[in-house]
Amino acid sequence: MRIAVTGSSGLIGTALVRSLREDGHQVVRLVRRPPRAEDEVEWDPRREWVDTKGLMGCAAVVHLAGAGVGDRRWTDAYKKEIRDSRVLGTAALAEAIASLDTPPRVLVSGSAVGFYGDTGERAVDESAPPGHGFLPDLCQDWEEATAAAQEAGVRTVFTRTGLVISSEGGAWGRLFPLFKLGLGGRMGSGRQYWSFIALRDHIAALRHILDTPELTGPVNLTAPAPATNREITAAMGRVLRRPTLFTVPAPALRIALGEMSGDVLGSVRAIPRRLLDSGFTFTHPHVDEAIKAALR
Repeated sequence: MRIAVTGSSGLIGTALVRSLREDGHQVVRLVRRPPRAEDEVEWDPRREWVDTKGLMGCAAVVHLAGAGVGDRRWTDAYKKEIRDSRVLGTAALAEAIASLDTPPRVLVSGSAVGFYGDTGERAVDESAPPGHGFLPDLCQDWEEATAAAQEAGVRTVFTRTGLVISSEGGAWGRLFPLFKLGLGGRMGSGRQYWSFIALRDHIAALRHILDTPELTGPVNLTAPAPATNREITAAMGRVLRRPTLFTVPAPALRIALGEMSGDVLGSVRAIPRRLLDSGFTFTHPHVDEAIKAALR
């Protein structure tokens, strides 16, 4: 297939492009600058513009682009940047897809388990309602921005992703150096659930979604056994063979991170019900296995 990918230089995008090409698919990468290679197509999510010629002939589009939620403190300006990069970019891409004489069969558009807000110890699947706050509101607007593609009859999937376990980048990539130095520890009470997924399983799930026509709407991209921060801290210590004596108190996190601390201290116990029901099999369903895989 000919497949277009946004966010192709990020952690997930890089791994997905490599996986697709290894299997003989033609990948078109959407970039926010003039193209420098034959496989690049220009787009500008801020101006809500896409060079639609590059999308012609694509059977699928995977949309992963967006400013990093955990990259900076959540000032009002950065929250606007996070929102605009996702909502405006998604709307531009959906409208470009809808304008094609022959649109792609499927749009896989990124989202996050932040959709559910703080669920405490309650497990939630894709049927759960949205939570309250910046991230739940963002995720709702982000998903709704695909409306033009859906109205054009394109099968649209929202990948509500958890924390991706990888040593190469993302939030977990910043944890590994701390734990390797013996400076890792639980955050706050440690009772909050972190919905995680191994990078290898995340890529496999994206490929499964592309190949499974009955999947549409929200799909949780999380491992089937979410773990608490306390359990994850212990697992990191076991795998890396380092002490995990440090604790970051909740008040210190709130001072250091501001509003974003709610995402770190909040609990999301998301279950990938639709992936499991569609026949997907996880290679690393448990956190110890996922951590070990990230180190290989």
